[in-house]
Amino acid sequence: MTLLTAPDGLVVPPGGGRALQTPAQHVTFKVTGEHSRAASSFEVVVPPGFDVGAHLHTRSEELFYVLEGELDVLAFEPRIRTRQNWREWESPTGRRCVRATAGTVIVVPPGCPHAFANPTGEPARMFFQASPPPDHERYFEELFEILNSGPHVDEEAVAKLRARYDIEQLTPMRMAPPGDAGAAHRS
Repeated sequence: MTLLTAPDGLVVPPGGGRALQTPAQHVTFKVTGEHSRAASSFEVVVPPGFDVGAHLHTRSEELFYVLEGELDVLAFEPRIRTRQNWREWESPTGRRCVRATAGTVIVVPPGCPHAFANPTGEPARMFFQASPPPDHERYFEELFEILNSGPHVDEEAVAKLRARYDIEQLTPMRMAPPGDAGAAHRS
């Protein structure tokens, strides 16, 4: 008689997981498509001044949980999509971006514009889950290769990467606060 056994679970201790880092981003893979059919999970450190820019995915669902710090966030379709500043967007029902603090959860269904930015002088930390796996983990791996490939970012390579991974960028990604003389813009 053959006994069927359930697969082993996964326990990732504090500080565990594979980390990818650039001066502007720090992502630690906690659960990948190798371990879950439902979602990839990451811990993300959002440095001061980082703005992911408003974007959307037609196939992916995402969940963000703020662990530490503060982030400006939105998850709605605006009345008008302006290209430069998603923080000015307003939904047809009057919703605007909010300041998310520790304990805030943001759920983003497919097709919903969303964004987050760290307007403070301190890093913020969040738990991020993307479904289905492994799209976001592969995206992060390839993005970090581009960002670490030299002193200048190949914007065309980033745009092609985003298109391949179902990311429609609606406003620019920024690595430093607007108005900062040394601001490096990435779109």
